[in-house]
Amino acid sequence: MDRVNNRRRSRLPAGFDFTLHMRRLCRSLVSDLTDLAHVDIDRVAICFSRARKRVAHGIWASLTPLRFAGGSLTTQHGRQTWTIQRLYGDDGQEMLYILRFYLPRFFDQPLDEKLNTVIHELWHIGPEFDGDLRRHGGRCYAHGASQKEYDARIEVLLRKWLDQRPDPSLYDFLSGTMEDLIDRHGGLHGLRVARPRLIPMRRAAS
Repeated sequence: MDRVNNRRRSRLPAGFDFTLHMRRLCRSLVSDLTDLAHVDIDRVAICFSRARKRVAHGIWASLTPLRFAGGSLTTQHGRQTWTIQRLYGDDGQEMLYILRFYLPRFFDQPLDEKLNTVIHELWHIGPEFDGDLRRHGGRCYAHGASQKEYDARIEVLLRKWLDQRPDPSLYDFLSGTMEDLIDRHGGLHGLRVARPRLIPMRRAAS
């Protein structure tokens, strides 16, 4: 059993709390956009990892589901049954997803691209909020048959949210680079979560 601390108490070091501010932004998005209303942000572990290479074409963020298809705790590969490592908040509540941002690479994008990325990852959360991803028809179940159509849908959601004139303080921290935040606040910290492990349970009967 792994635990994460979502409350960010005063024992944390001085500096900018990335997890706290990203959680506030995500909470506003899922509250204001009916397409994301199924997301319980308190059961999404929001964290960051250091990007190994600072290149524009690298991954900026990822969503890791903590359940298999249909919200199942197990999956079958051949004769082996597998489960996934469980993750709990400091209040004992189990997390169903890990939303991870790769820094500083994520901050190297324009503001609209950063906001687009956040919505993009939240949209991957399955409509049943059962720990599984949103599954589209066809071979590419994550994005559907057309990546272009997927991206267009996310852009519509971003514009819909911005048209509601949300408080700029929710996203101002995304306006510059990571170095800007560090210079302004004297440091940056946030939740770090190891990648969950697949755990073998038993061998299926012959």
